[in-house]
Amino acid sequence: AAGALAAVLLGTGAGRNVTGAAVKLGGLAAIGGLAYKAYQNYKAGNAPAEAPTAGEPELLPPPRDTAFHPSQAPQGEDEFTLTLIRAMISAAKADGHIDDEERQNIAGKLSLAGIDSDAEKFLMAELASPLDLDTLVAGAKTDAQKLELYTASRLTIDPDTRAERGYLDLLAGRLGLPDALVDHVEATVSAAKVPVKAGTSPNPRW
Repeated sequence: AAGALAAVLLGTGAGRNVTGAAVKLGGLAAIGGLAYKAYQNYKAGNAPAEAPTAGEPELLPPPRDTAFHPSQAPQGEDEFTLTLIRAMISAAKADGHIDDEERQNIAGKLSLAGIDSDAEKFLMAELASPLDLDTLVAGAKTDAQKLELYTASRLTIDPDTRAERGYLDLLAGRLGLPDALVDHVEATVSAAKVPVKAGTSPNPRW
């Protein structure tokens, strides 16, 4: 159910702009795949590139023998999945725009996705709870998980306001991510999203 929750969240708000290979992978695999790709580019010393190049290889889930694969989570796959969901919700709260109407829209998407009542209650409770960055950051136990947590947050929002940019910068700092690695996440996520058309809101309502 947790994986389905992540997919629902990536189908709302700015997350709905995710396209192409990332969509084929689904919510959790897309997060891990994008984080792993950003890390690979960072370690290789490549310059961040936001536009996909011709013949670019398809985005793949992280290899099973790497720390980015869900099965390698020291706290267990389900627990880390919930941490990623909390990360996406916290990012969505950054500009204070999750109101009652948006919560109802999310609830409707949960119903369409066949989410069970317990999972729905968890998500709605998280939406209503105050932002707790200390607990969120503590949920990432490895360097790979820290990068995935930031990637999930960046997938959820496009930092077009000071509040959103400030939140992502604060999160990156609290996670201890190098600036160059953050730049690669920004570029990798931007390349996986549909460009916003002129005259439309970059962060659409849920």
